[in-house]
Amino acid sequence: MDKEKLNSIRHSCAHLLAAAVMELWPDTKRTIGPAIGDGFYYDFDFGDQKISEEDFPKIEAKMAEILKTWAKFEKKEVSVEEAKQFYQDNPYKLELIDEFSKEGQKITFYKSGNYKQSLKPSQSSGFEDLCKGGHSENPQKDIGAFKLLSVAGAYWRGSEKNKMLTRIYGTCFPTQTELDEYLKLQEEAKKKDHRKLGKDLDLFVFSDVVGKGLPLLTEKGTTIRRELERMVVDEELKRGYLHVITPPLAKVDLYKISGHYPYYKDTMYPVMKVDDEELILRPMTCPHHFMLYKSKQRSYKELPIKYAEISPQFRYEKSGELTGLMRVRVFTLSDAHIFTRDTQAKQVIKDVLDLIDYFNKAFGLKKGKDYRYRLSLGERSDEKKYYKDDEAWEKAENILREVLVESKAPFFEAKNEAAFYGPKIDIQLKNVSGKEETAFTVQYDFVMPKRFDLKYIDEEGKEQQPVVIHRASIGALERTMAFLIEKYGGAFPVWLSPIQVMIVPISDQNLKYSQNVLEQLKDSNIRVQIDDKAETMQAKIRNAQLQKIPYMLIIGKREESENKVAVRTREGKDLGAIDLNEFIQKVKSEIESKSSL
Repeated sequence: MDKEKLNSIRHSCAHLLAAAVMELWPDTKRTIGPAIGDGFYYDFDFGDQKISEEDFPKIEAKMAEILKTWAKFEKKEVSVEEAKQFYQDNPYKLELIDEFSKEGQKITFYKSGNYKQSLKPSQSSGFEDLCKGGHSENPQKDIGAFKLLSVAGAYWRGSEKNKMLTRIYGTCFPTQTELDEYLKLQEEAKKKDHRKLGKDLDLFVFSDVVGKGLPLLTEKGTTIRRELERMVVDEELKRGYLHVITPPLAKVDLYKISGHYPYYKDTMYPVMKVDDEELILRPMTCPHHFMLYKSKQRSYKELPIKYAEISPQFRYEKSGELTGLMRVRVFTLSDAHIFTRDTQAKQVIKDVLDLIDYFNKAFGLKKGKDYRYRLSLGERSDEKKYYKDDEAWEKAENILREVLVESKAPFFEAKNEAAFYGPKIDIQLKNVSGKEETAFTVQYDFVMPKRFDLKYIDEEGKEQQPVVIHRASIGALERTMAFLIEKYGGAFPVWLSPIQVMIVPISDQNLKYSQNVLEQLKDSNIRVQIDDKAETMQAKIRNAQLQKIPYMLIIGKREESENKVAVRTREGKDLGAIDLNEFIQKVKSEIESKSSL
């Protein structure tokens, strides 16, 4: 089934949820109920009434009862006065009606069920709601199976200045089989939730005293982060990137020049007045890199110049949107800005996609299966959102499209998804739930070079303007960590595991040899620990498996006498006694090649 039809079914199911809630709790004030990625939600103001997941069976039963009477949706255009009369006690709907009216939109109601009178809130004779449309033609037939999933708080219109409402999430599929498959996938996803595993494996924590959305990485989590950083920096240096360091704050003037300050003002932190300057924490790095480029005259012979940085950035995320490491208020981006002639841009972008493919392969991701590309285009008529230069937009979009076609990359096009300063290629990654998310981007920028008056001297000694390619090779490190925790279920490949080997001495008599083994592994840059706790060997092995450590070395009298180690894997496989040097070479090879991915 195509996505549009499925969304229509799910939006219809949101209406069904609202109808059931209004019958069960008539004094409730309903607001909005859209279809979302893999389901729908509806926001309600229940007043003093508290709703929990314990109420779901009752609501679902009422939904099933009502659905039997829903053969279709009927559209009715009404006047503003009629609509306001209908919702005279509902401030949320009145706000929407005023908004639609100001925008010149028609006020439409959609009704379902057996109606005796129009625009009368009698639940026994049907249900109607203020709505723009997008419903199933035959809800009774199309809504084959539904399930309410969770309840959460949500501010009206997403603003913390507004009242907190109750949001009920649900999903809907044409068949019970599809719903069962989805619920099974979600159950598996819960087991791999990076927030749960992050706590179980001691990778990161949050502290209310430190602040919301500000993760604290433990020594284990920091090890994963460090390995990702090293991989990025080492590979980018090989490919001609110039790694730099710029400050994590700047004068507000910098972002006024770029246009970010008015555009991103609501997601930036408050201005700090220091001496006679106004400073702000940076939400992005590009303006800093522009100033590095401008610090001296540039020749065409230098281009492309590739400035890269492992860059801390700060963005205000609403508290309700914070999600573990996925959505945080400070993050570190594998950022880069490539200054190039427009004639070089096509090859530059190809090289960037090749780098992204290299890293994705290292993570065990397959192009076309685990990720694909979205060509995000600008809307020419939306001059408020997009810089006005139709010719430049056309040229930039064509270059990106040609790169994707010539690279035989799996991609699709999406209108109105571009950055305000140019089109982009978004790398769309499937998470553990099978949902597609934007992981990182490659952006073609023809606006910032104008705003910052960036120049280079061409072959004829004339000043020319470069274009800038913005890109993130593995995106935000925190978000990438979250994705990898879920992808591997915490059982990281050897090169990424915080502890790669756990030594398990059978008795205290084997501690001296175990310590010798430890030192040899450390000398080979293998991350290793000894479990010398007063527990049984079986308990120590079990603990190492729960920590998802790739290898356990069991050391007893026999292993010591033969200079060997008895090797077991976290999956429970017994590899037998192996010469210590042979084992060291095996692990080093897996680390260097990033194998087992």
